[in-house]
Amino acid sequence: MAKYTGPSCRQCRREGVKLFLKSDRCYTDKCAIDRRTYAPGQHGQGRKKVSEYGLQLREKQKARRIYGVLEGQFRKYYKEATRRKGVTGEILLQLLETRLDNIIYRLGFAGSRREARQLVRHGHFLVNGKKVDIPSYQVVPGSTIEVAEKSKGSEKFKEIKEAAATKGSKEWIEVDSDNLSGRVVRVPSREEIDIPVAEQMIVELYSR
Repeated sequence: MAKYTGPSCRQCRREGVKLFLKSDRCYTDKCAIDRRTYAPGQHGQGRKKVSEYGLQLREKQKARRIYGVLEGQFRKYYKEATRRKGVTGEILLQLLETRLDNIIYRLGFAGSRREARQLVRHGHFLVNGKKVDIPSYQVVPGSTIEVAEKSKGSEKFKEIKEAAATKGSKEWIEVDSDNLSGRVVRVPSREEIDIPVAEQMIVELYSR
């Protein structure tokens, strides 16, 4: 499957905000967007007037890059959101938030969503007792996610266990850092989804 393989920091600079794609590096003075606040490329420092369409496009690209999904995947999430009852933009973000790779990131079992995707693909996690190696797997409320028993003894997951203990639970997910497991209590509300995206502009873009 195709995926973006370029520098993560370049994506943050293009969107003009921290997308937290590189775990701990994003919180240090090595973060590229802190050192170079302008967009990448030859014309990155030029000031341009952005159209309404351009603003909408940037919001969509920002959401795509935060969750690490391709355009085709993102469009499918949007179509699914339009079929469900409720506010389309909020439902779109809820679908993205309940991807398995994002849940693992939210539980504190990975430093970034990119790392979470890699760990899922390598078969390190169980959902309701069954191995799932598909990062886009939709986790439903009531599901339990845990690290596979054979993986718990590795040095990697010993470090993850210590890091997860400092994060604690959120209102919509419960974390048991001692056993490297967690449970999705319910779908998060928009107020609980802490990403800097104006989802209504994404809806307007696809509604053109």
